[in-house]
Amino acid sequence: MNGRGRDAAADVILLRDVTEDDLPVFFENQLDPVANRMAAFTVEDPADRDAFDALWAKILTNDAIPVKAILCDDQVIGSVLSFEQFGEREVSYWIGREYWGRGIATRALAEFLGLVSERPIYARAAKDNVASIRVLQKCGFTIAGEDRGYANARGEEVEEFILKLDADD
Repeated sequence: MNGRGRDAAADVILLRDVTEDDLPVFFENQLDPVANRMAAFTVEDPADRDAFDALWAKILTNDAIPVKAILCDDQVIGSVLSFEQFGEREVSYWIGREYWGRGIATRALAEFLGLVSERPIYARAAKDNVASIRVLQKCGFTIAGEDRGYANARGEEVEEFILKLDADD
C-alpha cells in the first residue's frame, strides 16, 4: 500500500497517442496552482486557453516531439513528451495532482523512455521539487548539473537540477 491507502500496483497505466479530446484534461491540470508552483517552469499564464491551444497545436503537428497521453484505469490523467531545448533532447511529464504519490508518473515515464531511443536525454526540475527529482532518479536519471531560471509559476528565479539519462543507463 502507498501513503494514500491504495495499492499503486493496482493502477492500470497506459500510454497512447494524444487526441484533441485529451486537451481539456491537460488544461485543467495546468490550472492547478499547487502543481504549477511545484513545476515552477510553466507557461506565463496557465489560464490563457488560446495560448494553451496554440502550444498544443504546435506540439501535435511536430513529428520531432514524441508525446503520449497517460491513462490510469482508462482515464486520461496527464501527458509525457520529449522535445529539443538548448540543443539537447529533454523529457517532461505532468499528471493531475490527485494521482500524485502512487508511482504513476514513474511508471509512465519509464514506459515512455522505452519508446524514445535518443540518448542522452535530459530533464530539469526545481531543486525543491523532490517528488519529480525522485521520479526521474527512479527512471535512471542522475544529477548532471545545476542552473537558474525564471519560473513563471513563482514569479522569481529558481535553482534547478539538470538530470541526465545516458545510453547505458
